[in-house]
Amino acid sequence: MKTLFFKTLPSTQTYLKELLKERNSSLPIAVVAEMQTAGIGSRDNSWSSQEGNLFLSFAISIDELAKDLKLESASIYFSYILKETLEKFGSNVWLKWPNDFYIDDKKIGGMITNVVNDIIICGVGLNIINKPDGFSKLDIEIDKNKLLEEYFQNLEKKQLWKQVFSKYELQFYRNRKYFTHVNGLRISLSEASLQDDGSLNINGEKVYSLR
Repeated sequence: MKTLFFKTLPSTQTYLKELLKERNSSLPIAVVAEMQTAGIGSRDNSWSSQEGNLFLSFAISIDELAKDLKLESASIYFSYILKETLEKFGSNVWLKWPNDFYIDDKKIGGMITNVVNDIIICGVGLNIINKPDGFSKLDIEIDKNKLLEEYFQNLEKKQLWKQVFSKYELQFYRNRKYFTHVNGLRISLSEASLQDDGSLNINGEKVYSLR
């Protein structure tokens, strides 16, 4: 994975999308910044940026992904592999459906995924050093370069969706006391049923995780 490092960017995701639009780089490629001034979170919310945390966006050709990956559930796939990578370094992080990283009951970051033509673009914000009010941070000290190296190596293994999902399914119970947002509405996960393709069945409605 070719990786570009910056001290400050408005948004790693915006920069990466512009780079791809100009066709100046081959895939896969990642962009990392020490600081963001206009970070993008889920549902187009801003992501509060504090220097030293992880601000990452990367792009991979769909042809290079696991053949059984459901693109609608790519958030779960890429987030869970990052969660496993963090666990190898000693973290107790867990993944709230579909794309939020938690330590105990506090959010420490998240991932957003977008499909643009034949490319999937993922953006990650993770509180490694500093935490905004109302959030928490990673429970271990970690070298970001080592984390990224390990994570990208794990992605290159192209784990099958069914392998990743089977592990995530065992931990889904941790979602029960939380909520998600569907069409702008705050929906309880207490009665949600996780489906094999990564979607949720909530009151008879099928909800996917791509965001």
